[in-house]
Amino acid sequence: MSKTVAIVIFSGVQSLDVTGPMDVFCEANRFLAPQDHYRLEVIGVERGLMACSNGLSLQAHRHFSEALGGYDLLLVAGGPQLPSMDFGAAFDAWLRDACALAQRFGSICNGAFMLGRAGLLEGRTVTTHWEDAAALTALCPSTRVEADRLYVQDGELYTSAGVTAGIDLSLYLLARDYGPEVALTVAKRLVVFTQRSGGQSQFSPFLTPHAEPTSAVAMVQRYVLANLTGDLSLADLASAANMSARNFSRVFAREAKVTPAEFVERARVDAARVMLESTTAPLKTVAYDCGFRDAQHMRSVFNRRLGVTPQQFRLNFAAMV
Repeated sequence: MSKTVAIVIFSGVQSLDVTGPMDVFCEANRFLAPQDHYRLEVIGVERGLMACSNGLSLQAHRHFSEALGGYDLLLVAGGPQLPSMDFGAAFDAWLRDACALAQRFGSICNGAFMLGRAGLLEGRTVTTHWEDAAALTALCPSTRVEADRLYVQDGELYTSAGVTAGIDLSLYLLARDYGPEVALTVAKRLVVFTQRSGGQSQFSPFLTPHAEPTSAVAMVQRYVLANLTGDLSLADLASAANMSARNFSRVFAREAKVTPAEFVERARVDAARVMLESTTAPLKTVAYDCGFRDAQHMRSVFNRRLGVTPQQFRLNFAAMV
């Protein structure tokens, strides 16, 4: 039985948020019986041509006010400016009604903000682009945002991480509809993985600054980055900040938003990522230079934090050196 898939777009939409999922379902039709084909529809928040964030223009099949039927899957796309965009009460009301009528609904990338503003994420578990996770949490305090997941299912709600993760989500939905063999065939056609290893934290930097640049905590952060192979115990860091260990631990956690031990481990992981991307140094050398006990310790931390081993990370991201 055919399934209807609709994607909501707007001026400033990220084109790959739209074309990635559409290509998954369109390619699937090549391998499905005609009666099982996906019927694809693009719904516009505005009328007429809408410019994507990369300058490409898209034309929706219909304006949202004309899209009154139920869909098997309704997805809202994201865009660089979407976290600060508001499409008004009429659109939010339509989106609530459309999602209620849909068998499944969800978002690609930071399209989750569109769902959040319509009140559709309260008490739910979702993901979004790693850069926007904190802002989505602030917008929707009752929502659990799992920033490292490539996609998340919460009942009939499906959300994906940043941009290309919309393809991962679409392949997952395709596998649920017609089985893993069809999803694998489509993935091969698109030259992508049916299931990528690791979460999106492997693409994001850990060490986003939190402390004021002139503060004692910022000084200690710089000290850590310059002395990764050192002991870097709490007592060592407190001494560098000229504070008692207890006071330093409290002040650091308040200003840096992580514990000292957490910061040290993140710093070592980030340093190792840079070495793995830019050098061919053996893993034991990378581990030593970045302050891990040994290569096995580094592997354990990578697996826990990034969901991939150091070797897998290098294969995924190493430059041609």
